[in-house]
Amino acid sequence: MDKEEISRRIFLIRSCAGVSAACLAARWPDVLAAGQHAREAAKSDTPVEFEFFTTAQALEIEAVAARIIPTDDTPGAREARVIYFIDRALITFDKDKQPLYRKGLAALRVKAKNRFSNLSYAQQTKLLKGIQLTEFFQQVRAHTIMGFFANPEYGGNYERMGWKHIGFEDQHYFKPPFGFYDREYK
Repeated sequence: MDKEEISRRIFLIRSCAGVSAACLAARWPDVLAAGQHAREAAKSDTPVEFEFFTTAQALEIEAVAARIIPTDDTPGAREARVIYFIDRALITFDKDKQPLYRKGLAALRVKAKNRFSNLSYAQQTKLLKGIQLTEFFQQVRAHTIMGFFANPEYGGNYERMGWKHIGFEDQHYFKPPFGFYDREYK
């Protein structure tokens, strides 16, 4: 498959595979708490106070997230409000990533010669290609994906945008796959 042929859906599915299930399971209660906070923040009619980011920093990370999962004919990271999930993650289960974000934001500002969010689409693309292998970018990418596909009950994925994008059907119950093995039950 040619690199140009990789669709956004394939990219997202492959990206999800990269998130470690063991790491997520070990931090699950904190992830749920972060998600709950993000959900409440997303539903709020009043401006949300960020707990880790300043408003300016949140705009920068939101702009990066919006390039990781862009808006096209379907909603992207900005519409799914992943910034709230990321902000909460950095004061709960991923506190240890705070220095990485501080250092990464400072480096991003230097590379952008001020604000990344003020750059043109082409300039943003060029800058992100230059940092895509850095630990900072990889962490923002992981947080963006987590926030985009999280259960809306716990944050991110506003109005189930991420789920709709990949065709996930939200069925809140389990239907056993009845078949030949239950014949003797009757």
